[in-house]
Order: sequence, then structure tokens, then C-alpha cells
Amino acid sequence: MPQPEPEQENKNKKPHNFDPSILREYDIRGIVGKTVSDADAWAIGASFGTLVRRAGGTQVVVGFDGRHSSPPLSAAVVKGLRTVGINVVRLPLGPTPMTYFAAKDRQFDGAIMITGSHNPPEYNGFKMVLQNRSVFGDLIQEIGRISANADWEKGDYGTETELDIRADYVNRLVKDYVANPARDIRVAWDAGNGATGAILKDIVTKLPGNHFVLYDDVDGDFPNHHPDPTVDKNLVDLQKIVAENNCDIGIAFDGDGDRIGIVNEKGEVIRCDTMMILYCRDVLKRHPGATIVGDVKCSPVMFSEIEKMGGNPIMWKTGHSLIKTKMAEEKSPLSGELSGHIFFGDSWYGFDDGLYCAIRMLNVMNAAEGPMSALTADLPELCSTPEVRLEVDEEKKFQTVEKLANLAKEKAEGARVIGIDGVRVEYDYGWWLLRASNTQNALTIRMEADTKKNLTKIYDAVQDIIRTEGLDLTNPMQ
Repeated sequence: MPQPEPEQENKNKKPHNFDPSILREYDIRGIVGKTVSDADAWAIGASFGTLVRRAGGTQVVVGFDGRHSSPPLSAAVVKGLRTVGINVVRLPLGPTPMTYFAAKDRQFDGAIMITGSHNPPEYNGFKMVLQNRSVFGDLIQEIGRISANADWEKGDYGTETELDIRADYVNRLVKDYVANPARDIRVAWDAGNGATGAILKDIVTKLPGNHFVLYDDVDGDFPNHHPDPTVDKNLVDLQKIVAENNCDIGIAFDGDGDRIGIVNEKGEVIRCDTMMILYCRDVLKRHPGATIVGDVKCSPVMFSEIEKMGGNPIMWKTGHSLIKTKMAEEKSPLSGELSGHIFFGDSWYGFDDGLYCAIRMLNVMNAAEGPMSALTADLPELCSTPEVRLEVDEEKKFQTVEKLANLAKEKAEGARVIGIDGVRVEYDYGWWLLRASNTQNALTIRMEADTKKNLTKIYDAVQDIIRTEGLDLTNPMQ
């Protein structure tokens, strides 16, 4: 039976305004105690629950990661949801994809994950799914409007139950693993003290071979290294374990487990656009001519290789929600972005899951005769930078990008300029990208060229442009 609404919850039914900086393009995220509070979490729960109710739903699953602030924020979200009549199902600590899986597998009307993803420990946030669709853009702003107007649904106080879905999730992950009896794999794993650590040991015990697991104890302080596998310095410990144990591959995850990083048996970093090429070799065999979506940070080599394999590559905006939505529109069996969000829509559910991506990469490796490095030996050897971030004022970052994009167009001198997301300038010998991060107070830059000399040329051109706004780019090639 629905529980009566507690008197103290009635007191919360007043208009609530969020710090506008936390209402981002594809999630809600900020600094705990500064721009994000328990009161914000309550209002997010009530406002998201209102969206669910108005869409005809009644049940929402709630998950949380290992940050110290996640349990109290989760409790506040649950109260907000229940206040507007939502029946809440609470999950144990775990990665974001486990919450997505629960929503899909049990057909809940919505899902909220409390996570700061790859941000520093003082950050936290909320990722949401409404009836199998990512909540982003206008829907994020609608949550803000509902809260500011106290336009919440009324009704009986919702129920609260718990669901331990960890075993079901692990079993579904390993179900798609394709073993090679002739190959005794050796795998190094780095959970980075993030939320994947809560279930990583359960996964590796179900896989054949030898496994070496780093930092699987969940710790919101991230004492060993920051949980962002796209930053090369965060992969140093993984590279050491790969070398010391003669591993075939090393696999790392971000703080909430929806992104992946990989090094080969030599310890060389495999960028995510290169991972996409390896995945496509398998996916396009089974889905000839399929559309593959990649974000604007991906190398032209990826798009070119997809074409060579008979696929239809599409370049799209950066952002996990934006890519997922485009993927659904195009009915793509595989999509991804350089940051490590990779989405399988063939035998998986279409959401970004670093652990599932790991299973599929082990399949790629098992199907090959040689080492991991041999899988990329035929690709063009280019000089490239990882994604470089420049810290800027949060309130001015989009204006700054717009100014710099306009200047870049003026200086392009016959180059191809793409304005899908920020500005991407392509020459015959290379390219560069500048855009505003949707998750941090930063601009992101990536550069690539056919030779080191041409990469230096591109670096000089970018440096010349950004200095007009008082910014300086430390040479990422040094």
C-alpha cells in the first residue's frame, strides 16, 4: 500500500532554483557543498519523478557510485521521487551501466544514477534515463523549470524497495564472451578505485585465463590515480602490471564504469577511435553497410577505415547522451566517442558500458592469431595528441569557443572547417579540434598530423589562435 506522505516532506514543496552551472547538456553535475546540495538532490528527484509521472510511469530505479557524497545524495533523490508518488527501487553501490541494465532488464519507467563520473572527488552529479531515452538538453532544462515553479505532481507517497541485480548483470556481461580454447589469455584490469571495483572480481572469476586486478577497492578519494583512462598518466600503473605479468592486454575504467581505456601487450595506449576500428571489423561482418557514429574528436582514419569496410560513418557531436540518441535515430549497431564512451546496439542494449566493451575487446583479441599490437599494425602511423584540456571560466567557456571558432575560420586558408561541435579544422596533412567540455570548466583540444613536423605546425596554429583569449597550450608532444 502507498505510504502516507510525511509532514516534513510537505515543507520541501517550495520553489527551488538550481545553480545554473550544474544543468549541463547531458547530465546534472557540480561541486558538492558549493553548487550541489541535498536540497538540490531532493528537487531533482521530485522534478524527474514528475516527468516520469507525466509520461505515464510510476517506478524508478536509483543507483549510486563510490563517492563519499553519493549515499546522502541518493537518499535525498529517493525522498524527492517518493514525494511525487514514484515507487523507488534502490540498487547497491555499482557502476552506472549496472543502473542502465536494471532499467532495461526490469523495464522500469526511469532511472537515476548518482555519480561524478571522472570528475575530481569533490564533484557529484545525476545521470537519468526516461523510458529508455537519455535525459539531456531541453529535458535537463525542464527539470530546472519544474523545480523553479514547484510544479511537482501530487499523490500518494511512493514506496521504496531494494534490488540486488549484481549477479544478473555480471551473468549477462559474460554471456557474450567468446572463448578461444587455444589461447590462454592474460589480462590486467584497473578499476581505479571506482565503482566497477564493486563487481570486477565477480566478472573475472567467470572468465578463463589469468587476471590481474588493480585498485578494485572502491574509494571515493581515488588514492592511487584519477579514474580517467583517457589521460595517459592514469594508465602508468596498468602498463607496469601488463609488463610485469606478460599480459596480452590491459583494461581500465573511469570512476563510474561507462568508459574504457586499453593498452596492448607492449603497454601502448590504444585510443578509442582505434578501438572503434577493431570493433567495426567484427560488427560490420555481421551488419554489412551499417551506419557507425563517431564524435568530432575521432581521427579521420577511423571514418576512412569504416568506409573501407563497407560501413557508413557519421560524424556527430560529443556527449554520451547525444551519441546514444543519434545512434538510435540511425539504428546503428555500434557508435562511440574518443572519451571512451562506446555503445553496442547489436547484441547489447545501446548504452555505454566499459565492462561490456572489455568483453567485446577480449573477443576481438581471442579471434586474432597474433598479439594485440598486430591488430593495429596495418593502420596509418600518425602523430597525434590525446585530448588536451584547458581550464577556463565555466560561465564564459561557450562564448570563448565561439570567438575562437570564428577566428579559426578566418585563418583556415582553404582548410575544411566543420562546425558540428566547436570547430574542427582539417588540412591535407592533419587536423585539429577545439570545443567546450560539457562536463568540466574546460576547453578540449585534439590535434593529429601525418608527421611530427606537421603536428608542430598545427600546434603553432592553434597556439596562435587561443592566445588571443589569453590561453596557453603546453606542448602536448613534449
